[in-house]
Amino acid sequence: MAGRARTQLADALRLVAHSLSGRLLLLTLLYVMMSAALISAPSIARYHKALLDMHIESAELAILPFTEPGGSQLSAGLRAQLLARAGAGAVMLKRPEQRELFLVHGMPGRIDRTIDLRHADLMTETEEALDCIFAGDDRTLHVIAPTHIRGAQTVEVIVGEKSIRAALIHYSIQTLRLGLFISIAAAVLVFLSLYFVLVRPMRRITAAMVSFRENPEDASRIVAPSRRSDEIGIAERELAGMQREIYGFLQQKARLAALGSAVAKIQHDLRNILSSAQMASDRLIAVDDPVVKHLTPRLVASLDRAVALATATLRYGRADERPPERKLLALHPLIAEAGEVCASKENVCFINDIDPLLKIDADPEHLYRILLNLVRNATEALACGGTITIKASRAKDRVSIEICDTGSGIAESVRDRLFQPFATAVRPGGSGLGLAIARDLARAHGGDVTLAETSAKGTRFRIEIPDRASD
Repeated sequence: MAGRARTQLADALRLVAHSLSGRLLLLTLLYVMMSAALISAPSIARYHKALLDMHIESAELAILPFTEPGGSQLSAGLRAQLLARAGAGAVMLKRPEQRELFLVHGMPGRIDRTIDLRHADLMTETEEALDCIFAGDDRTLHVIAPTHIRGAQTVEVIVGEKSIRAALIHYSIQTLRLGLFISIAAAVLVFLSLYFVLVRPMRRITAAMVSFRENPEDASRIVAPSRRSDEIGIAERELAGMQREIYGFLQQKARLAALGSAVAKIQHDLRNILSSAQMASDRLIAVDDPVVKHLTPRLVASLDRAVALATATLRYGRADERPPERKLLALHPLIAEAGEVCASKENVCFINDIDPLLKIDADPEHLYRILLNLVRNATEALACGGTITIKASRAKDRVSIEICDTGSGIAESVRDRLFQPFATAVRPGGSGLGLAIARDLARAHGGDVTLAETSAKGTRFRIEIPDRASD
């Protein structure tokens, strides 16, 4: 039984020393006790002054009969008895023209301390009270105070300090006990309030974070936020939102892994099918038809790109995109080739506003894929018709390409996730991979693809491709 009690006590001490709630309890107790001590000191000082005032009033009452006419006829024994009951060894009444001295057994041999109550303030009273408690014992005090006796200016009393000190110590102990009780009670109440309002909810949040960290793919471990409207409630809702996003990202990565596996299985067959189409298109070159001769080179180039893209898709699923093979090339014809995707829509106007002499240092295949993805997105955004304009400029060692459309803009709800795979597919049949692939290819060049502007009047994407660093 004793061992169990010691274990519980050790656990309690460990909680107090190392937990937030324990430290909160200690700090609350410390601050309340300090406040109680600051309040008790003036209270003790006032009580000490009250004790001195009581002796002054008793001494005044004792000598009052002797200050009236005929008082000199009263016996010396009565005078001594009254002064003794007042606790005074001697009383001196000061008048403008004389001093009257009233003794019990003669003038005391020494006076240890003089206390003047005529001009005392709180600081002086506190010093006198503390001096009485810690330095006083069997001392003799000379107390000077104003008097209410008619015709007198002051009254001075010689009194022993022993009874005053004993009463003051008793009062101080009672005051400190009461202050300690109030401090503990207030500390416990404040601690319990803060524990239930702050500490326990924080423990719940911490436990939810630890549990989710152990298995972030388990949706049941996402914290269920409370309906609180304060900071704790906000923290719970933000934590739940963050956990849901992380869970969604992990699910998305799992789907990407599954996609890579599926592409790996169909890639071989797809490449064979496209190779067959290549051979068929090669035979079209021999056809003596101007239209066929005009379209066949584009068909062959498109099939070549399709075969290369089918092969590269497997690498993307494995996050193994080949490094860019850069060379200096003219940008205008590449833009014109990517713009042919708009030919299927008669109500879309494509403007290639590129200087024919402008050259860019990039991988032709990668840059074509970047442009094709962005132009296709812009074309899909112009469901009701409009204009796509492509501009470019060079600033020192960097080429900036802007693709502008006059569509209705991008919804604000998807702007933050615009370049995340599968996050922004808004059209039927869209994969949501175009912008993600375009950004990855641009960053492989040391550049980037960004959303420069979007509104109800249109959208503008910017492609930044820097030149290769010189050796």
